[in-house]
Amino acid sequence: MASEDRELRGFSTRAIHAGQAPDPSTGAIMTPVYFTSTYVQAAPGDHQGYEYSRTGNPTRTALEENLAALEGGRHGLCFGSGLAATDAILKTMRSGDHIVACNDLYGGTFRIFRNVYEPFGIRSTFVDASDPANITAAMDESTRLIWIETPTNPLLNVADISAIVEAVRGRDVKVVVDNTFATPYLQQPLALGADLVVHSMTKYLGGHSDVVGGALITSDSEWAERLAYVQNAAGGVPGPMDCFLVLRGTKTLAVRMDRHEENARRVVGFLQEHPRVARVHYPGLESHPGHEIAARQMSGFGGMVSFVLVGEEEQDARDLVSRTRIFSLAESLGGVESLIEHPVSMTHGAIPREERLKAGLSDALIRLSVGIEDAEDLIEDLGQALDA
Repeated sequence: MASEDRELRGFSTRAIHAGQAPDPSTGAIMTPVYFTSTYVQAAPGDHQGYEYSRTGNPTRTALEENLAALEGGRHGLCFGSGLAATDAILKTMRSGDHIVACNDLYGGTFRIFRNVYEPFGIRSTFVDASDPANITAAMDESTRLIWIETPTNPLLNVADISAIVEAVRGRDVKVVVDNTFATPYLQQPLALGADLVVHSMTKYLGGHSDVVGGALITSDSEWAERLAYVQNAAGGVPGPMDCFLVLRGTKTLAVRMDRHEENARRVVGFLQEHPRVARVHYPGLESHPGHEIAARQMSGFGGMVSFVLVGEEEQDARDLVSRTRIFSLAESLGGVESLIEHPVSMTHGAIPREERLKAGLSDALIRLSVGIEDAEDLIEDLGQALDA
């Protein structure tokens, strides 16, 4: 992260300016999209900082510096998807290493841990991370990585980042936080002691459902160097247009997140009062078991909500998600438009049912990504779907 970026104090100021100086050759205020695969050298090894676009691209550099500034880290690395970023972390591990992960997490993360890397000898244990004691109890001498989402996907459980960091202090283990749901606007895991932050840039960072990407941010220079080596060697990098689209998204991240949360609070209030709704999961509720922790380590509670219908029948949930008109039935989250989905048949289908139930993920759970439309329209839409 450039030193001048650290001097940009306000979040929105950093979001708009960090890593994004006007183009020196033309004065263009927007970062150019460098559509080039290679760069001319004056002599072998004598270049202007770029040799080949898998290794580095100026548009990607701007995004990596921007995200590092937003997360308060020194190093940012971008990838072709959130799972490509996850894959890069796993490629730094060795056969025999062990991961302790939260048991309520994105289905794709479970799949890559269990089905892709476990056959290579990298074991994973999934526990309820809301209690740090569960993490330490699951650790052994081969544990090298603690992986947590907070809030989690899709139950919105909360893990105490500082307490987990303290619980594993002194061990040869890294703490990774998937900050996709909270975004750097609402939560700063590195400031709470985490070693690495991972993002699906596809979600709130991009914000417009038009790009797929992933990112890693750390202040650990040694680990950043290892990850950058994997980034180049394995080649799972985003294209320059993808990076440009995410840079466009981060400029409005703060104002979008404020509106996402404002709408989510109103939707939650409506759902709590509806007779067909049995439970609502949202860390902004004082009744949420992780509310006090979330209030302490987050500056807001975000736009993700999940709930279960009375009777907890899977078919009722499937029927409801097909009846909304403004909430679109689709995977993903974090765009300006509101989305609704049925996790067990969509985003979390890769997790075996017994594992899902053990984590508390009901077959009847419905997940909402509350967008920035007019709240009254969103509430009316959910109302007609619930009452149908």
